[in-house]
Amino acid sequence: MTADITEYLAGAAAVPRLAVTRVGVTGHRAIPASVLPSVRSALRRQFSRTDVELEALSCLAAGADQLFADIALAHGVPVTAVIPGMDYEAHLGDEDVRTTYRRILRSCTTRVDLPLQPTHEQAYLAAGRWIVDHCDHLIAVWDGRPARGLGGTGDVVAYARRTGVPVTVLWEPGTRRD
Repeated sequence: MTADITEYLAGAAAVPRLAVTRVGVTGHRAIPASVLPSVRSALRRQFSRTDVELEALSCLAAGADQLFADIALAHGVPVTAVIPGMDYEAHLGDEDVRTTYRRILRSCTTRVDLPLQPTHEQAYLAAGRWIVDHCDHLIAVWDGRPARGLGGTGDVVAYARRTGVPVTVLWEPGTRRD
């Protein structure tokens, strides 16, 4: 794992905050079993902090987004659902993924429906950019490789880095996803 978000938040907690620290997520839909325990542990650690008030931003997609949102909610952290401008639910995956999406969505404190985009890829990219533009820190469950399509994790991480949003990558070095 790379630098922990705890280091970032420790510095943020030293400065009086008038608002909540917003943590966004981007990540792969398929997380290898060998990576999952360390990702879960790191997310639990982040959301169990009591020295800073947090809000989580997620698109609630399969994999990293749903895991992030579930762990945030389990720790009492409010979640904002960022819904890409497309027929999103129909493209989430199988019925289990859609059921989990609906369950988490019902628990979110805020829902942001983004404007319709010409393609699904543009909708994913717009949603990732919205999260980056509205968060103080981005967690990336990412293998470090380029995005497989427009709007993928690699594109969102690159955008965050270009715009100066701190990124914490959660991944086991040398592990490849399917």
